[in-house]
Amino acid sequence: MENTTVKRGRAARLFAVMATTALSLGVLLMAGPATADTVNDEMPYKVSGNVQNNGAPLAGVSINVSGNGINADVLTDAEGKWKVGVSEKNAAYTVTLDESTLPDGVVVVDNPETADIVEGAVMEVQVGPGGRVTMNYFIGKGERVVTSMVDQVVQRLISGVNFGLMLALAAIGMSLIYGTTGISNFAHAEMVTFGALGAFVLSELGAPIWLAIIAAIVLSGLFGWGLDAAIWAPLRRRNTGLVQLMIVSIGLSLAVRYTYQLFIGGGTEQLPGADSPKIKLFGSVALSWIDMASMAISILLIAAFAWWLMFTRMGKATRAISDNPGLAAASGINVDSVVRVVWIVGATLAGFSGILWAYFRPGIRWDMGGQILLLMFAATTLGGLGTAWGALVGSLIVGVLVEASTLVIPSDLKYVGALVILIVILLFRPQGILGRKERIG
Repeated sequence: MENTTVKRGRAARLFAVMATTALSLGVLLMAGPATADTVNDEMPYKVSGNVQNNGAPLAGVSINVSGNGINADVLTDAEGKWKVGVSEKNAAYTVTLDESTLPDGVVVVDNPETADIVEGAVMEVQVGPGGRVTMNYFIGKGERVVTSMVDQVVQRLISGVNFGLMLALAAIGMSLIYGTTGISNFAHAEMVTFGALGAFVLSELGAPIWLAIIAAIVLSGLFGWGLDAAIWAPLRRRNTGLVQLMIVSIGLSLAVRYTYQLFIGGGTEQLPGADSPKIKLFGSVALSWIDMASMAISILLIAAFAWWLMFTRMGKATRAISDNPGLAAASGINVDSVVRVVWIVGATLAGFSGILWAYFRPGIRWDMGGQILLLMFAATTLGGLGTAWGALVGSLIVGVLVEASTLVIPSDLKYVGALVILIVILLFRPQGILGRKERIG
């Protein structure tokens, strides 16, 4: 009887401990996450600062740190302090204070003696050899300048068109390759990365950036030719199935991607001119000369490609193979030669897109092409698989949606919005915007 009583006492104590633990966890979950003053704390280097108004700390002020693959938001704590972990030292980061989170009647005051203030609430900071940098904002009374929603929408639309044109160069090449070979080429992302890496390496070797870019584009075309000659053409001659070809492209993508990392490391590098200042055009719209040149060159390249596809003999043969490969071969078209040209053209466009992407991000990383791979697939699918014009239309839609969505959702989720729109459109038009219905069976 006594033994039974002891067992019951132990069970009661165990139950009490479990109940207390569960209640504590429930309270913590109901309370929600606490406001933290540190983000990305696991990263080795730190950007930190203080926000005070006449010596009084300001809590709950939103700070954004971006650059070198980092885009993090943090709130100041009760002492006005904040800290963000970053991945690179000896690197520059942009720190932006959201003035809408400041108390009424106070704004960020420009200090002419501080050289790293770009404009108002935006600062450029450099993480030195020690791996840490601390900066302070000067807060004072004043009238807050608020950018109107119309100006923000116009700025986002222009950025979206710029991004869409850059994405179109890569997506058009991917669509051409799919249309002529049926391959869903996951390694196309590495062709994008190759162009940016080629320009960077050549510029580091002393070549002027304009010459490095031209040479990188040529090397990208040779890269596409080499991949087709060494891998894809032999597989086509063996009548390898499309599923097997897709698996090969995934394996090739991983192999090439980690080869890039082996040689350049996991850091972020910059092309010359990536820090070009913004030029105010109208309202709050500001673009750098690289942004404007990127849009102009993209339009010219797309126009030149359209002329090649519509009016040249090789372009007409490409469209014929995309429509019906068997009939094109029966009519005397050398399918292998045309496909080889398509790989060269697709890789060339992808390489140039990678250079533009390196300036748009900005920065070069070993996995930068993979960051937009899903968007390339989304653009080609949205516009219509296998159609170059569909890839262009889909890219512009995706680009505008990605950039404009940051007005209503966090920037970390901007790519998700484009994929949601893709799903919604395909529910009503499964063949894509410019795709053709096909009979199955």
